[in-house]
Order: sequence, then C-alpha cells, then structure tokens
Amino acid sequence: GTTVLDMKIGNNGMVFSVEGTDNTQITVEMEPDTEYEVFIEQASTGKMKTNLGGKLSFSVELGNAARVEVKIVKC
Repeated sequence: GTTVLDMKIGNNGMVFSVEGTDNTQITVEMEPDTEYEVFIEQASTGKMKTNLGGKLSFSVELGNAARVEVKIVKC
C-alpha cells in the first residue's frame, strides 16, 4: 500500500510525502481547468492541466525509496 504523510495545502498548491514500496498513481482535487507544475523529489515532471472537475492524476515511481516528496504548484 501507499501512505500520504505531512500534507500541507496553500493558496498556490500543495506539498506532501508518499511512502510505499511500489509505483503508484495519485489523484488530487485542485482548482478546475487550471494548470499546475508537479515536482517529484524537486524534479519537475512537467505542467499538467486539471479537468473541469479539478482532478489531477500522475504516477510516482517509489521503487526502493521509502519516502518521496511531491510538490504541486499553480502556474
């Protein structure tokens, strides 16, 4: 399984840690029809736009890492 830890939500996005042993897909609810940049371990995975429901989905490769930091920032 996967666990989300230390989630902090602000006006321009959120930051949290993901802990687990397998690759996982994450879906978060953000502002609808808005562009965000996703960072995993401080490396940008690119910009993504939420759908009309505000859903943003991306994958995190946990591999052997015990904990990975994810940051989502509004563009």
